[in-house]
Amino acid sequence: MIKFLDLKAINAAYENELKEACARVIDSGWYIMGNELEQFESKFAEYCETKYAIGVANGLDALILVLRAWKELGKLSEGDEVIVPANTYIASILAITENELVPVLVEPDMETYNLTKEGIEAAITPRTKAVLPVHLYGLISPMPEIMQIAKEHNLLVLEDCAQAHGAMTDGKKAGSWGDAAGFSFYPGKNLGALGDAGAITTNNDELAQTLIALRNYGSHKKYENSYQGLNSRLDEIQAAMLRVKLKYLDSETASRQNIADHYLRGINNSLVEVPKLNVDGEHVWHLFVVRCAYRDALIKHLVEHDIQTLVHYPIAPHKQQAYSEFNHLSFPLTEKLQDEVLSLPMSPCLSEQECQKVIDAINSFKVV
Repeated sequence: MIKFLDLKAINAAYENELKEACARVIDSGWYIMGNELEQFESKFAEYCETKYAIGVANGLDALILVLRAWKELGKLSEGDEVIVPANTYIASILAITENELVPVLVEPDMETYNLTKEGIEAAITPRTKAVLPVHLYGLISPMPEIMQIAKEHNLLVLEDCAQAHGAMTDGKKAGSWGDAAGFSFYPGKNLGALGDAGAITTNNDELAQTLIALRNYGSHKKYENSYQGLNSRLDEIQAAMLRVKLKYLDSETASRQNIADHYLRGINNSLVEVPKLNVDGEHVWHLFVVRCAYRDALIKHLVEHDIQTLVHYPIAPHKQQAYSEFNHLSFPLTEKLQDEVLSLPMSPCLSEQECQKVIDAINSFKVV
C-alpha cells in the first residue's frame, strides 16, 4: 500500500537527532517556557523573515489568540466582521466565532482555491474589520492584492499559514505579509511536531507583547495577570523537536515540489483535473489535490491499486452541524469542491517509483 502520508518514515530520517533533542530536554529539568522554546522562536522568526515568532499550543490557538489580542488592544469589537474563505478547514471559522466576531464567507478562485481580490471587495461592509486569508494546500494567497485592499479599507490581515510553511510570493514568505499569521505544527504539516504545536508570527511590537502574556494566563510576570488569558504554551519537548525539523524543511519542500512536478507532467486523464500552477508564487505542496466528478469511483480504483488517498475537506464549514445557523447558505463553488477534491499521496519520502505507480493508476481510470 502506498500510504497517503508516512509520518513514521518522515521522522525516522531524523531519529537520532530527535532522540538527542528529547534527552536534552529531559536532562535539563526545565519543561515549559525555557531555552528550547526561545531558540525555536528565534529560528522560526528568522525563517519567516519576521521580528517575532511566538510559540503556542496549536494552530487553532494561534488564530484565536491573535484575534483575542486585537480585541484587547481595541482594534476589534464583538460583532465585527472577518472575511474568510468558505472552502477552508473549520479551524479558520472557529477562531472567528470563538472571539464573538462574525465570519463572512467568500467563494474561492477555482484555479487556486484561495481568496480573490474581487471576492474580498464584494464582501466588504461597514462592519468589516479584518481579512483572514488561508494559504490552502501550500499555495500562498494573492497577498500583494489583499494587503492593498486592507490598506485602502483600514483592515487587519491575519494569515492562516497552517499549510504553507515556506510558501512565497513576490519574494516574501507566508507569515510575513499580514499584520500577524498563525501556523500549525500538527504532525502531518510540512513542518510537523511530534504532537500538537503552533506559532504566531508578527512584526508588531505591541501585538507581540500582548500575545506573549495572553498565551500564559494573561501574565508577563508570575502571579501578576494583565489579561484574562489562556494556557496555550508550546512546550519544551515539541520546541526541541521543531528545532531539529526546521533545519530540513527546505530540503523536504524541494522533495515535495519534485513529486508535484512529476504528477503534473505525468497525469493525463481528462476525467481528472490537476492543480493550476501560480507562476507568481512558490507552492510548497502540503497537499496535491486533484478534482474528479467521479471521485468515489476514482477512490475505489486507487484502492484497488493499493493507493491511499484522503479528502480535504468533504464537508464545508457552512454545512457543518456546528454552524447550523449557516446551513441555509449557498456557496456553489465551495460545494462543488467538497464533492470533487481528492488528495493524492504527498510526502518527502515518496519514491519516484511510487509516484509513477500513482500516475499510472490515475491514467488508467475510466468510467464505465
